[in-house]
Amino acid sequence: MMDQSPPEYVLIEQEADLHRVMPELQGAPVIGVDLEADSMFHYQEKVCLVQIATERVNLLIDPLSVRDLSPLIPIFADKEIRKVFHGADYDIRSLYRDFSIEVHSLFDTQVAARFLGIREISLANLLQTYFHVASDKKYQKKDWSQRPLPAPMMAYAAQDICYLIPLSRILREDLKKKGRLLCVEEECDLLSGVRANATKTGPLFTSFKGAARLDPRSLAVLENILRFRDQAARRRDCPHFKVLGNAPILEIAQRKPLSRADLGGIKGLSARQIDQMGDVLIQKVKDAVSLSTTALPAYPRKAWERLKASDVDRAEALKNWRDRLGEQWGVDPAVICTNAQIREIAIANPKRPEDLTAIKEVRNWQIELLGPKICRLLKSTG
Repeated sequence: MMDQSPPEYVLIEQEADLHRVMPELQGAPVIGVDLEADSMFHYQEKVCLVQIATERVNLLIDPLSVRDLSPLIPIFADKEIRKVFHGADYDIRSLYRDFSIEVHSLFDTQVAARFLGIREISLANLLQTYFHVASDKKYQKKDWSQRPLPAPMMAYAAQDICYLIPLSRILREDLKKKGRLLCVEEECDLLSGVRANATKTGPLFTSFKGAARLDPRSLAVLENILRFRDQAARRRDCPHFKVLGNAPILEIAQRKPLSRADLGGIKGLSARQIDQMGDVLIQKVKDAVSLSTTALPAYPRKAWERLKASDVDRAEALKNWRDRLGEQWGVDPAVICTNAQIREIAIANPKRPEDLTAIKEVRNWQIELLGPKICRLLKSTG
């Protein structure tokens, strides 16, 4: 059991201090990394703290004070320095978006946990399981753009990173024993390439959960409300949900209220919100209701190739095999092969493992570890 006294850390608030610690980072074979952002408090989210741990020191770098983080670019690009994250997707996107930092030699402890069959893959659970450390997550949703940062928040920021390196060693050893380290390394290499979404020019409803099930008239209402919300959030410099939640927006699109009384029946829409924006919401609904049929939007559908009967049989056989293998490995079957991958394999019907390389969705580790079994299964299925 590790000591759970508050971890020591060095706060970097000056560019000179950042340059001073660069030799420590340049000489480190592995670093643990985490970020804190202000997505819960501002319209345009930004990274508010960069935490980096080496074997000897925990660094809290304040990018709101240290405006130039370019010295970190070669550190994160250096393939000889392993970077340990937990749930790296958001962090990888944010580092590139805000600082043009690309991450190479990534090891994501969350991905590792999935390939080891750990059911609860949160960092808090892993720290509790392996180090008997209780992680207080109440600071996750705090405003990390406030300055000065309270001491308890900085201690929280330091705690997670100080265990990432020892946690990664434990998980890597377990992966080696199970012959799955190559799987995680490839998944992490692919994860390193994710980027923040470019500015969207199309309808806002294309990224709204539940929009695909709406009829064109309801989509028109939804789009009007989403555009109003976006403008209000930008004007107030706050996240969308603080203007209007997704649940009442969806209900407005479905029910199309035309009066304040109608708005009163929308679950999740408060009397204060109705008082402040009720007239605008009603007008947005009316504008959409009055559109001609030809002016109504349509939800974009992907062209989906219908499976032939033989493809269906192969896909079903692959799913059954995948599920059995998942039980043997003790992992979620989707870790071994997703339904989307199974669909593409069933259509391609590869005869040899090397034929799987032509299927872009298939990983190299899947070909190496599972390719012969997949091809034998497909051959027996016909």
